[in-house]
Amino acid sequence: MKQTLSRREASEAVQDQGWRLVLGTLRTAVPVGSLAQAVGVAADAVAVCGDDADGHLRVDARPDRVVLALQSLDHAAVTSRDVELAHRISAAVEKAGLAPGARQSVQLVEIAVDALDIAAIRPFWKAVLGYAAEAGADGPKDPLVDPAGQGPAVWFQQMDRARPQRNRLHLDVSVPHDEASRRIEAALAAGGRLLSAARAPAFWVLADLEGNEVCVTTWQGRDDR
Repeated sequence: MKQTLSRREASEAVQDQGWRLVLGTLRTAVPVGSLAQAVGVAADAVAVCGDDADGHLRVDARPDRVVLALQSLDHAAVTSRDVELAHRISAAVEKAGLAPGARQSVQLVEIAVDALDIAAIRPFWKAVLGYAAEAGADGPKDPLVDPAGQGPAVWFQQMDRARPQRNRLHLDVSVPHDEASRRIEAALAAGGRLLSAARAPAFWVLADLEGNEVCVTTWQGRDDR
């Protein structure tokens, strides 16, 4: 029976296997030397997942890497089965002489839309992007996702008043929790500014020299789990 895991439980269960929790999925990247090798890694992952592959595993195979993602799609969450599958995949990858998570980062980008009336504008974005709701989450304020798994998720941030001079769109860059400080340091060294760390480590607000904002986010600090 699948047990939905807290963020902390999911992260700690796979971290030593080269996987990271990013935006509600377990993710790892396996460096490879060719597309043929990438397809082989993908095939091995599918094989060890067996009947669970379609409901849990997503694969992006490229000539230099294979990005593997695990989430129980019927729960839209990480469960104990996903952790079990991550361990199986790691063992198969290591048996092939490769290392999951080695020298490769994993991240996801989200687009946040500020709005006074989220319920009024969400249907527009759903239609114009051809997006869909996450499994079991089609409320007026829930995020929208690309059914093909290619585009960034779009979510909506409640405004308390009209702010026409403020950015109404910003990017969220979700990174592994143990990579956030390096990413922020690199952004600051490249001319960025830290606007707020009040909600860290859930997110830090940065901006470029002209004030365009971006949040670097992790799974940590979002609840007591």
